[in-house]
Amino acid sequence: MSERGTDNHSEVTDFILVGFRVRSELHILLFLLFLLVYAMILLGNVGMMTIIMTDPRLNTPMYFFLGNLSFIDLFYSSVIAPKAMINFWSESKSISFAGCVTQLFLFALFIVAEAFLLAAMAYDRFIAICNPLLYSVQMTARLCMQLVAGSYLCGSVSSILLTSVTFTLSFCASRAIDHFYCDYRPLQRISCSDLYFLKVVSFFLCSIIILPTIIVIIVSYMYIVSTVLKIRSTEGRKKAFSTCSSHLGVVSVLYGAVIFMYVIPDRFPELSKVASLCYTLVTPMLNPLIYSLRNKDVKEALKKLLKKNPIL
Repeated sequence: MSERGTDNHSEVTDFILVGFRVRSELHILLFLLFLLVYAMILLGNVGMMTIIMTDPRLNTPMYFFLGNLSFIDLFYSSVIAPKAMINFWSESKSISFAGCVTQLFLFALFIVAEAFLLAAMAYDRFIAICNPLLYSVQMTARLCMQLVAGSYLCGSVSSILLTSVTFTLSFCASRAIDHFYCDYRPLQRISCSDLYFLKVVSFFLCSIIILPTIIVIIVSYMYIVSTVLKIRSTEGRKKAFSTCSSHLGVVSVLYGAVIFMYVIPDRFPELSKVASLCYTLVTPMLNPLIYSLRNKDVKEALKKLLKKNPIL
């Protein structure tokens, strides 16, 4: 088997990204849709990072996490969208073996980092609402840096593990990946290797990534809701909930799409593609909108930035 895998890897130099199984006339429409969404991702996330870095009032842990969230959204959508748009015009729709490895590695890195970062943001909101007097003492700049660095570290380790295991498979069945980017599930469909080890690794990674982060988020919000309900004034409760609603919206969209993607049976690839669209393009597009439209500080900082730079 090892000899077969070695021969196979020497032969496979590229893959074909099948993409969406639609009529060729619709490719132009899909290209324009992807282009519009990607332009909004660039504008929204670059704008959010610019606002956070230029306004001293946003020099707080919450906005530090939010700036990193925009950075992650910007980069993992950039790993997917440009190649997908190119393939709408390309007849070959090919991606090199190295390109496929890079795409899977970077996407896995950023999506896992985002999961841990959202958990860190939930913990930040828990401290801010449940222990406001100790917030500045507990949420220090050092702790914030450690949480963000830990998110990227967990993303890197899990990405290295998943990518290395995926690309030790032999791809002798076909070169056609029934997806619009390189993901490990479509890749395992075209493999003729034993998939047991890959499935064990992917299940292990999901268990140590999704479960702990969801638990942190759920427990944090259980304490937050309990604390908010004890606030007597309606205005106080409304203000406390408003600081969490944006984060809850982001968590709901991302985890809803990811869970749907990896819970639905693998025999429905078209549904997988739709779910993938949600967290590769829709979520990075919506995140800046959710935070900017529901956040008074961000809206004021944006107005201030536009006044200083009327060309923008």
